[in-house]
Amino acid sequence: MKYAVFCISLFLFYACGTSKDIVDKPIVFNDERIQLTKEYLAKRYGLEQDTPQIEPKMIVLHYTVIPTMEKTFDAFNQPQLPSRPDIATASALNVSSQFLVDLDGTIYRLMPETYMARHVIGLNHVAIGVENVGGTKDVPLTKAQIRANAWLVKYLTEKYPIEYLIGHSEYTQFEDHEFWLETDDGYRTKKSDPGDHFMEAVRKRTKKLNLKPAPDKSLNGHASLN
Repeated sequence: MKYAVFCISLFLFYACGTSKDIVDKPIVFNDERIQLTKEYLAKRYGLEQDTPQIEPKMIVLHYTVIPTMEKTFDAFNQPQLPSRPDIATASALNVSSQFLVDLDGTIYRLMPETYMARHVIGLNHVAIGVENVGGTKDVPLTKAQIRANAWLVKYLTEKYPIEYLIGHSEYTQFEDHEFWLETDDGYRTKKSDPGDHFMEAVRKRTKKLNLKPAPDKSLNGHASLN
């Protein structure tokens, strides 16, 4: 009897230890943001839609270069883009992501998972974005964030037909891919987030999911669709 109780207790310990909550902390997603999102889909991708819905096929990991969750949330919260001359001409829609992971590993859901967020050029219509607080020398990404990102990737692949897991720095490798819909050949930004070490760590923890990396454009000068 004692052995049975011990086994049950051990099971509950490990079950609880591998579970994680998602905290809902919605940014403003009012009629203005919905309209701006629909306009973005139409202008940038040629997708005329009645709703801002997407069909997730990939997960894109980022870092914010902002030191706190609160400041990051404030940066994403309003529908209209603040002063960002590098991307303002493309759309007035503010940047955001579906998820935000704090330094302690807490996962915040900022908006509906299948609504488009502006977080990656050319791929927003198929991509769920995961932003991570920090990413600077003074506020580096943490092991807790690695664990949280891996858990979130597993959670999302159980809900949606996710094919790819990439870092933001890899997005241009999709330029010859069927997912790529950006209409402006000159609209690109150079990204380095979330870093090779972070991506390697998350991929190691999610290896069994068999998610594809970004296409290798070095293969005959073209992107591989495998």
